[in-house]
Amino acid sequence: FQDLFGVSMVVPLMNLHIKSLGAGHTVAGIIGSLYGIMQLFSSTFVGCWSDIVGRRYSLLACILLSALGYFLLGISTTVFLFAISRVPVGIFKHTLSISKALLSDLVSERDRPLVMGRFNAASSVGFILGPVVGGYLTELEDGFYQTSFICLVWMLPWSEENTGNRQHQQGNKGADNFSTKANSDQHLKSATNKAMASDSLFWSPWIQVATVLKRIKGIACSDLWDIFLVRLLMSVAILLYYNNFTLALEERFGVKPLFAGYLMSYSSALGVLAGCLLGPITRLYQHNTYRLLLHSSTLTCTLILLYASALSIWMVILSSTFLAFSTTIGRTCIIDLELTVGGNEASGTLLGVGQSVTSVGRIVAPLLSGISQEFSPCGPPSLGAGLALVAILVMNANKQKYCSHGNVKLKNQ
Repeated sequence: FQDLFGVSMVVPLMNLHIKSLGAGHTVAGIIGSLYGIMQLFSSTFVGCWSDIVGRRYSLLACILLSALGYFLLGISTTVFLFAISRVPVGIFKHTLSISKALLSDLVSERDRPLVMGRFNAASSVGFILGPVVGGYLTELEDGFYQTSFICLVWMLPWSEENTGNRQHQQGNKGADNFSTKANSDQHLKSATNKAMASDSLFWSPWIQVATVLKRIKGIACSDLWDIFLVRLLMSVAILLYYNNFTLALEERFGVKPLFAGYLMSYSSALGVLAGCLLGPITRLYQHNTYRLLLHSSTLTCTLILLYASALSIWMVILSSTFLAFSTTIGRTCIIDLELTVGGNEASGTLLGVGQSVTSVGRIVAPLLSGISQEFSPCGPPSLGAGLALVAILVMNANKQKYCSHGNVKLKNQ
């Protein structure tokens, strides 16, 4: 929550600030693309690095180095310094991925969708409140600089003993649902990972780099390509829905940008509610992540198509309402499926690769949106619905790979 709250105070104001420094739209676009490209290449390496040196060490390092970037942003008085400030943030701003990997280490596979849903809900609340506070602070004298300094986020480091106690409590709470052997195996695996992480801190940088490259090669040669393809297609589909959303509503229905802003905030609030409801929903599906992902993706495709063919603003509101639920559930399910099939031993690497796939979508989506919007304001969402349909077909084609008598199969390690 603190992370997303701090970041969302600054991000909406960055284009305004760089414009005040004298930069044109092209320069601002290049700097924005630089951040996305760095995220694309760094997320896999940082995620794999967290598997090697441990979550605590890597998370603290990423928070501190990201804070350094926001400190430089706060003191930037030239376009060059502004661009420099984006480098450490672009490379190390992977706190969400590492936090999700940490959560996957601490909870059982059965509870993972529920915990991830609550985690996403807390992050969304931070992203809802942050722009409001940032906008208020910007009205003050030197408001952007004050906002950037407030964005410096610090986290109290926890001890290994506290982590162990938390896991012990987690095991006691789940005693009614899980066998004693399962809890014992989880503690043994966690203890082994902690011991390896402690030893890894003293490895030479070259050994760490070689280990990172070896793990990345293992993921690249694995049979997870279809999961990452589904993630890419669904990410681009959703981004095409939101790209030029305000402009499309104005052209199609003549509504003001203020209404579009309220509608997006409304969707974000519903996303928080969806994250809190993931527990009952997964129990309804008997913890079958694959089936839940398939159904949520089908609903997403239908709703994007409904938005593309909407004849009134009320149909847009209807599609946005249910789309907030389907996209939140889909994002959580695709992460859970990655970790279930790939194994928790390389959860940081898997989440890093997944984040890189999403970054590719962020790079491709604006281009596809611009080209398709040349033909019609309904072009981007129509193309998004088509990509979502391809993702559904890919999931159906690989159904036997992930389902066996209604349950997700674990990959043999």
